[in-house]
Amino acid sequence: MDDWNSKRRIDLQKIILSQSDKKILIEHAENEKPNESCAILFGKDNLVSEVFLTKNIEESSVNFTISNEQLIEGYNIAEGKKVEVIAIFHSHPNSDAYPSNTDKKFMHSNPVVWIIYSGINKDFKAYFLESDIIQIPIEEK
Repeated sequence: MDDWNSKRRIDLQKIILSQSDKKILIEHAENEKPNESCAILFGKDNLVSEVFLTKNIEESSVNFTISNEQLIEGYNIAEGKKVEVIAIFHSHPNSDAYPSNTDKKFMHSNPVVWIIYSGINKDFKAYFLESDIIQIPIEEK
């Protein structure tokens, strides 16, 4: 394992998400029902500092896709604010907050924390993919 991956694994012991950011994400998830909602989360050092709400162009209750235009816009915003894209958020309106097989496939190409909100249990869970899915704690700031 190279140094960057070792450092990344050590750094990802938790992600910090404020109550107000959770509220924004819950409202977005509720407003997008019956479809999955999605967002890009910016920050530094595992601390989410900003939520960039995006549109699920699939308009599906079991999958989500953020358009290339919104992805580019999100990364440009992060660069301009000198922060990082530290997490991808999406909701599971009708299931638990655990990565689906489709999520796992896309986690390979988006090696950041994935935060999932369950519309059933009303809870948030965070995951990172190494050789397998690793759940990490979400702390409130």
